[in-house]
Parts: sequence; C-alpha cells; structure tokens
Amino acid sequence: MSAREINKVGVVGLGTMGAGIAQLCIQAGVPTVACENTPELAERGRAGIQKQLDKAVEKGKLSAEDRDAQLALLEPASDVAALAGCDLVIEAIFENLEVKHDLFRRIEAAVGPDTVLATNTSALSVTEIAAALADPSRMVGMHFFNPAPVLPLVEIVRADKSSAVAFDTAYAFAEKLGKDPIACGDTPGFVVNRILIPVLNDAIKVLDEGVASAEDIDKGMRLGTNWPIGPLALIDLIGIDVYVHVCDALWEAFREPRFAPPPTLVRMLKSGRLGRKSGSGFFEYAS
Repeated sequence: MSAREINKVGVVGLGTMGAGIAQLCIQAGVPTVACENTPELAERGRAGIQKQLDKAVEKGKLSAEDRDAQLALLEPASDVAALAGCDLVIEAIFENLEVKHDLFRRIEAAVGPDTVLATNTSALSVTEIAAALADPSRMVGMHFFNPAPVLPLVEIVRADKSSAVAFDTAYAFAEKLGKDPIACGDTPGFVVNRILIPVLNDAIKVLDEGVASAEDIDKGMRLGTNWPIGPLALIDLIGIDVYVHVCDALWEAFREPRFAPPPTLVRMLKSGRLGRKSGSGFFEYAS
C-alpha cells in the first residue's frame, strides 16, 4: 500500500454530511480545517459539531475533557486558502457538477501538489468531477453514509485517472477514522445506491398500491430483514430532495425504470415535504 500519512485534513461544506465527516476527523485526533462559504456558516457548522459532542458528554460516552480536546482540533474557515497545509481535502457540498468544478479548481490552487482530493458525491461521476483539475490523478471518491459518525461504511471510489497513492491514502484514512471501507469503480450509484435505490422505490410502490401502511412496510423490513431502519424512514432521513436527485442521476445513466423517482416522491418534493429536514415526509417529525 502506498498511502500517505494524513496529519491534517480539510472538509469543505458543513451541512449534515460535511459536519459529520469533520466530527469523525477530530474524534480520530486529526487537526481539521472546516470550511464554508462565510464565517457565519463556518461557525454554525462548528456549533453543530459541538452540539453533537455535548450530547455524547451528557450520555456519558465522552468526557468533557476529551470533548474540549477534540474541539480544539477544529479550525473553522471561510476561505479555501486555509486548506493550504492539509494532506487530504474532502468536499461535501451539494450535488452540482459546475459548482464542484469551480470549488476544486480553487482548492487545487490553494493546496500543495501532494494533497489528495476527495469528493463525497453520492450520485455524480468522480471522473467528471476530477476533469476540472490540472492533475486528476490526485482525486478519488470517499462516499460516507448518513449519519457519518455512526454508519461504518465508506465507499472508496477509483476514478479513471486516480493514482494508486490517492486511492490507498483515502482507503487508509477511512480505516483511521474507524470505518470499514470498500473499493469500487466509478459507476453511477457506486455499490450501495446502485442496489438500494430500486429496493426503496419498490417500497414506495407497495405503499402507493395500498398493500400496507407506511408503518407496516417499515416494520416488516425491520423485523423481517433486520434493517435497522425501515425503507420509508430511511428516505425521510436521506431527504426527499437528495433522494430524487440520486434517482434522477441513476435514471439518466441507465435509463432503467427501476431507477426513476416514483411520482409520489416528485409530488412530495414539489410540496416541500422533504422528510426529517422539513418535519414531514412519509412520517411526521416533531420540531
């Protein structure tokens, strides 16, 4: 294995996924630059991470001293220039290819030539994202799963031009975070979403056909297949907007009906029922 040692990491984008990844990094003892568009958003991301660590302290899973030590490793930033000393930068912004291209050009200009760049995309081609770089061999995919601090899997995606060093570095770093990575090629949906999306879409079809209630569909899959969370609750957790985007990307890639977003989901998206984030999806959630 030709992995480089990671002494400092950058995470760009502090939404749910980015904040979770940054939290993982500081919990592993790695100094982390947490970058957002504005100082206010960067501070909000830091506050969200602190809130999660505070909960761990309240539950007796983390000491106050360890929480403070971890937070001391977190450096909020609003300029990619702050990423200059990072050995690895992980991007976790929204799924728009042009925006990602612009971001990675700026990141590449800010970091050293040996810095490995990774994208947390769940739907876009890592190879297409890497095409924006002067050196696309330095990019790989690191697809974490939500919630990142809890779920053990990370898909390490080898793009067409990913170097062995970049791939091995990302794989080894995922292990350093306490994760169980798998290697996969740069195919739409990678491994998990390629298999999972048609199954979740079938759960929606069963609901639409009146075969069972949302509660019983989820109960059946939890108790009958040992899923930790039912399929409809999982879509609510992912976010209807994010889920429809993934479906659209897979549909565009394969043109197979099983990947297309069900009409029910499209209606929910248009009405603002986005799942947990909006308080209403297949289920209702208290604010």
